[in-house]
Amino acid sequence: MATSEDVRENVKKYYGKRLESSGDLQTGAASCGSSCRPAPRSVTEALSEVHPEVTKRFFGCGLPFPAKLEGCRVLDLGSGSGRDCYAFSKLVGPNGHVTGIDMTQELITAARQYVQYHQDKFGYKEPNVTFVQGYMENLNEAGIQSDSMDVVISNCVICLCADKRAVLQQAYNVLKEGGELYFSDMFASKIIPDHMKQDAVLWVPVSSDLGEGMGGSLFWPDLISLAHSMGFSSPHLISASHIVVYNSELKAKAGDISYASGTYRLFKLPRSPAMSNATVTYKGTLAEFPDQLDFDSSHCFKKDAAVQVNGEMASVLQSSRFSSDFKIQMLDKQESKSETTPEYCHLNPFLLADKLGSSVKQCSKTSK
Repeated sequence: MATSEDVRENVKKYYGKRLESSGDLQTGAASCGSSCRPAPRSVTEALSEVHPEVTKRFFGCGLPFPAKLEGCRVLDLGSGSGRDCYAFSKLVGPNGHVTGIDMTQELITAARQYVQYHQDKFGYKEPNVTFVQGYMENLNEAGIQSDSMDVVISNCVICLCADKRAVLQQAYNVLKEGGELYFSDMFASKIIPDHMKQDAVLWVPVSSDLGEGMGGSLFWPDLISLAHSMGFSSPHLISASHIVVYNSELKAKAGDISYASGTYRLFKLPRSPAMSNATVTYKGTLAEFPDQLDFDSSHCFKKDAAVQVNGEMASVLQSSRFSSDFKIQMLDKQESKSETTPEYCHLNPFLLADKLGSSVKQCSKTSK
């Protein structure tokens, strides 16, 4: 039987070992999450400038890069070799800062080797990336202060953690008010039964046929209830892809449970947010999105086009780093009870993957 501590230790040992032989783990940058539009040029350019040795050791399978990061303080949960951190280093600029946290000492040591390289590459007077060893279930213990981060990122790592509530609560705690959790992960079509959660092979594999995260994938509606229970906004689904499991043994273990990769964004709302409907108008002020801003898979804001949104979305835009990019006019009409308890089918990654016709062809979690 695999306990939470067993899972943690097995994952730590496994990824430390993979550091030595990860050439077969390369995953296309967008292979785990097709979105409405291609990644902005700034993101693809930043990724292309990361040192090849760092990229070679990259184990994630998402593209969790939100817009408007200049000057932000960013925390990467499960930073691994540091690929995403170094790309964020370019995107936040010299006045921003990126912290990567990982529990695997081998990966932290490897990532730190390239701090000077990227500082020189980007022309910064001082390094703006820090790597710390620690657990994402206890960020304060690792020295990450509460209310200190603008954005928290994670790239297909939360599925490897047995205590999802602790991870999300810690992310909430370290975010500033209006801050954002933006993450890619594996999700399940049904609640994972206990016998699968206790199967070590479904957390970390014993062979090259990978099954990481299958035993720890969250049933997607549970993300919504977890988010609400700790003060986050409702999740916003950005992109999704079906995950194909090739290994026959793993398929048999999964039974009728399907898997999808999903990228979501959640915001830390004010304690007493104004929940009135509002009319919002995007100003076109984000340089890479002059004509429209695709906020998520359901909200596309065109420049100078007024759109009515519900109270929660109004609160998100008003309290987040995007507030200066919108004209926000609160309406007198308060939300009714039915409006504040919406259906959440638009947050289903399986439905969005169907709509996009998107499947993961190769993923570090389930590769052939």
